[in-house]
Amino acid sequence: MRVAVTGADGFVGRHLCALLGSRGDAVLALAGPPERAGEKVVDVLDEGAIARALAPFAPDAIVHLAGVSSVARSHEAPLETFRVNALGAVNLCAVVRAVAPKARVLLVGSGEMYGATPPGERANESWPLVPTSPYAASKVAAEVAAFQFHRAYGLHVISARPFNHLGRGQAPTFSVPSFARQLCAMKGGGVLSVGNLEPVRDFSHVEDVVGAYRLLLEHGVAGEAYNVASGVGRTVRSVVEEMIAASEVDARIEVDPARLRPVELPCLVGDSSKLRALGWSPKRSVRDALEEAIAEARETSS
Repeated sequence: MRVAVTGADGFVGRHLCALLGSRGDAVLALAGPPERAGEKVVDVLDEGAIARALAPFAPDAIVHLAGVSSVARSHEAPLETFRVNALGAVNLCAVVRAVAPKARVLLVGSGEMYGATPPGERANESWPLVPTSPYAASKVAAEVAAFQFHRAYGLHVISARPFNHLGRGQAPTFSVPSFARQLCAMKGGGVLSVGNLEPVRDFSHVEDVVGAYRLLLEHGVAGEAYNVASGVGRTVRSVVEEMIAASEVDARIEVDPARLRPVELPCLVGDSSKLRALGWSPKRSVRDALEEAIAEARETSS
């Protein structure tokens, strides 16, 4: 399969490109600046640039990962978030329609699109989308627009709605790598600065997430959305406590008001039955991902 990946230089993009390469797929890695070895710089807001990259490659499939990925950042820059996430998706679909109309497009959204789930319940794909952040709202807008391309023009668009995912290579502005760096900087003990630890989230290993994306490229149904989730809810506090135990550091947890979000979902857990029916199941644990984040932080600090 010939697969183009936007956002190939990001956390998930690097894992996905590695998986695709290991499967024998031909990969066109489309990255935002600065350019990395083996990657082509493409601005998703530039239709001409996207067309010039995709047309000669003649992809069988495109995975659209490029965009603003931070919920916290989206509150600070809502206009930028909508421009990149929503308009970028529209640009991509318009170009694919023109230069590769038979290609499969996997649009990557987010579990955040659902808003909060009641404690003890799991959101499935038929739940209403009730976003509470500019990030989540921009992902809803992108999906609505992309599915319009499917309904009106027959573009083969599939939507993935991944919940939280962890592992090596995540930016230090995200919670888990931030905690890992703090822990690895401590010499025996210290204060771990955190935000709100009470929210319940659904965590998966990033390698399981990209495995789901590859599966959806082959077996996902056009016009359908699929949750990528473990189905297990756990508090952020439990994740922090597990990281402290894994790092063997005597850390004291302290809430930093600067780390609190303007809006926080108390609970968000997904139902991945629809994806599992295609043959997907998690192979890696959250503990694996946390240990990898700690190991990476140690390598960075050494």
